[in-house]
Amino acid sequence: MISVIVAEDLPEIRNSLVRLLQQQDDIILLSAFPNAEEASAEIILAQPDIVIMDINMPGMNGIECIRKIKDDCRSTQFMIFTIYENDEKIFDALAAGASGYLLKKTPPEKIIDAIKELYNGGSPMSSQIARKVIGHFKETKQQGHDDLTNKENEVLLLLSKGFLYKEIAAQLSITVGTVTQHIHRIYEKLHVANRTEAINKVFGRK
Repeated sequence: MISVIVAEDLPEIRNSLVRLLQQQDDIILLSAFPNAEEASAEIILAQPDIVIMDINMPGMNGIECIRKIKDDCRSTQFMIFTIYENDEKIFDALAAGASGYLLKKTPPEKIIDAIKELYNGGSPMSSQIARKVIGHFKETKQQGHDDLTNKENEVLLLLSKGFLYKEIAAQLSITVGTVTQHIHRIYEKLHVANRTEAINKVFGRK
């Protein structure tokens, strides 16, 4: 059985998800909440397999919630369920620790498929979102992003989101010293002197 918690503020969407999940033989819905504050406490307590998380909720948003509790829920996988298709929301969510990203227009059977895929180690995304992710890395590759290792790419992405060294270390399960070493190598490979120059060179930020 795959255990699931839902965090969604709109009653009609939350109730639809509840009905859908309750119809599944291999999924158990533990609870559904209208906001991230209530959901976060139960997620930490229950340690579900999957959390379906809206982004725009009253109070703390879904991305902030994931970032706040991710380290306390090592075995829980987070899947964003939202209307937002813009690059900033996508990469903020992935950097925070989400492993899946579905749009709310996703058909019910695809939602169930995505839950199972996520549970089995995949990273399900709506096709529009996957294209944006691929497009982003194609663009950054042309700017010299391919000079960096996968781990260095991950470090730089989190650095660009404003994460502190200790937060990057926690996200990637490495030490602060290792983060520092990665950042020094990033600067050397990109021929830059600081964080701002590295982010501008790779992500084209002004």
